Amino acid sequence: MKKIIFIEPKPPDFHIFSKMPLPRLGTVLLGTVLKEKGYDVRSYVETVGELDLEDVLTADAVGISTITSTSSRAYEIARIVKKAGIPVFMGGAHVTYMPDEALEVCDYVLRGEADETIVDFIKALETGMGFEAITGLSYKKNGETIHNKATSYCKDMDKFPYPDFSIVKGLEKKAYKKLSITPVMTSRGCPYDCSFCSVTGMFGQQYRFRSKEKIIEELQLNKDNGGKWVFFYDDNFSADKKRTKELLRLMIEKGLTPKWTAQVRVDVAKDPELLDLMKRSNCHTVYIGFESVNPETLKAYNKKQSVEDIKACIKKLHDHGIRIHGMFVFGSDNDTVETIQQTVSFAKKNDIESVQFMILTPLPGTGFFREMEKQNRFITKDWSLYDAHHAVFEPKKMTYHELQAETVKATARFYSIGQIIKRAVKLHMFNVSIKIYGRNLTKKWAKKNEYFLEYTKAITEKGKQIELAAKNTAEDIKERFRQLEISGVLARLNTAKTNLKW
Repeated sequence: MKKIIFIEPKPPDFHIFSKMPLPRLGTVLLGTVLKEKGYDVRSYVETVGELDLEDVLTADAVGISTITSTSSRAYEIARIVKKAGIPVFMGGAHVTYMPDEALEVCDYVLRGEADETIVDFIKALETGMGFEAITGLSYKKNGETIHNKATSYCKDMDKFPYPDFSIVKGLEKKAYKKLSITPVMTSRGCPYDCSFCSVTGMFGQQYRFRSKEKIIEELQLNKDNGGKWVFFYDDNFSADKKRTKELLRLMIEKGLTPKWTAQVRVDVAKDPELLDLMKRSNCHTVYIGFESVNPETLKAYNKKQSVEDIKACIKKLHDHGIRIHGMFVFGSDNDTVETIQQTVSFAKKNDIESVQFMILTPLPGTGFFREMEKQNRFITKDWSLYDAHHAVFEPKKMTYHELQAETVKATARFYSIGQIIKRAVKLHMFNVSIKIYGRNLTKKWAKKNEYFLEYTKAITEKGKQIELAAKNTAEDIKERFRQLEISGVLARLNTAKTNLKW
């Protein structure tokens, strides 16, 4: 077994980050580990480059990583690859929580972090033995589903290799220059455990950090290879403020200060020294989960922050010239239509540069999902709609349709012509471009998803569930497979594999 192909399916819809697609680091890191062990590895990240199905069907094994919203497409790809007689293994947040579902279409599921088990797993595939010793592995044996004990979280983060982006189709040459922004991971885990977030189940509630020296080496690698922007790929970059400040000081000392962005919490603004270092080290934009301007909703989300904290955070970041991408989540049982309207006014009044108004989504693996299932409040289990932009349950103080329609209206109000003119008058041209992009994307999304608005309206009017036809998330892949069958390519590939075995 030599050729291993990883696939990261594209999301079913476009969103605010569609303009700057980023590979999630999971498959790239696993692929890098295997490449260093001598395997021929390729990774298809569909947001970066098109999936070459004919190439995929020459692999000795195929690994597919998926989150909930991409799982429908991931499952269709898995069915096709498995039909061609190739072993298929899956990983990622969704199948970690739903392994039995995944095993209906694939051969193996690697639950949780697989960085320390991937080599042993591939060796087990080669020999057909040793599966029972691999932690975090789910598979079927003699018709029985087996879930090995959970894998432990990797404690030594410096074990991870630097991600080799050249294994990604489309990034084979000059990967750092081709990436609009380079992802750099400095930690895993989060202790906050927000009620709707699946991070803690996947990566644990304790922070684990890479050493400052390793991160500096990776930043130097990015610079030497022509990379410019950097996105620190952590769930909370400022989790340990002392450690973050040490890293930023070292970046400044070494002259490694690319424009960078990261996800942080509102408490970042309570540390003046940290804000100063962020500015001096060339922080351009931070992504913050403000979540709500409704105090009761903040309590329900277990955010451990207040509306006053949010206001103070925005002001202090702006005082330091740092831009903000604010993320708000509508649909708690405490929210009303007025809550959504107040949130838009708040975002505009506080001059937030860009926003995502998302819909509360019960993701498998979260307490919120279990609660909604217990109360039988789902309107659909079409996973392709679980992207935080479609209403999949009804909150207590709004109808499905109100939640969906008002969220679309809120985004349109924020990315309005008036907001664009306001930025243009101030000569904030970067923000003008962001607002124009957001406006165009909102119109495009609303047009494409008109059917779903009508669906939520129909449910509301009928007062009962009606069947929603699953979105065609993988019709292109199925059609390509059919064409390969017709043209005889599959038969030739199978013949070639048989000859290689002999």
